[in-house]
Amino acid sequence: MTNKEKRRTFPRRGLLVAVIVAVAVIDQATKIGALALLDPSRAVDVLGDLFQFRLVRNPGAAFSFGTNATWAFTTLQILYIGAVAYFSNWLRSPVSAISAGLVAGGALGNLLDRLFRDPGFYVGHVVDFLSLKGFAVFNIADCAITVGIIILVIWMIFSKEPDVFAEQIEVEKQARKERDIERD
Repeated sequence: MTNKEKRRTFPRRGLLVAVIVAVAVIDQATKIGALALLDPSRAVDVLGDLFQFRLVRNPGAAFSFGTNATWAFTTLQILYIGAVAYFSNWLRSPVSAISAGLVAGGALGNLLDRLFRDPGFYVGHVVDFLSLKGFAVFNIADCAITVGIIILVIWMIFSKEPDVFAEQIEVEKQARKERDIERD
């Protein structure tokens, strides 16, 4: 990787890490607050019954899907965060760094619950406390994941930037060719 490429990618990686950390910290802080202030047996109306604070511990994924597969969601979150870290040098725009950071930060926020909350390590239940009438109970991490995916999809549809993956694959092919030439 040339110095120019390093300079171009480093701020994206820094932005990615900043977003991940910010989302995870905000998510965990709000969950700590929810656990301290909310009674699981009583919802608190914010906008009537349209929006409420309602404390729930969720062993599954969105809409309590997969409640018996907590370990699988934990594993997927670890794999996703690892993949984002591994492929972070492929991020070429602030939008891609922010969207990947929102999703990874949300995954990290919920992963921390699964690792360190009851009922035990790796199978902990996620703290949810935001409730929309007739929809679901969720948390800040879930919001970040949703917003990150929406941003990514919109960016992919409307972006005029070249295909980052195709560009990275070509860069790697060229680097391999250069290494092969140097060996000969």
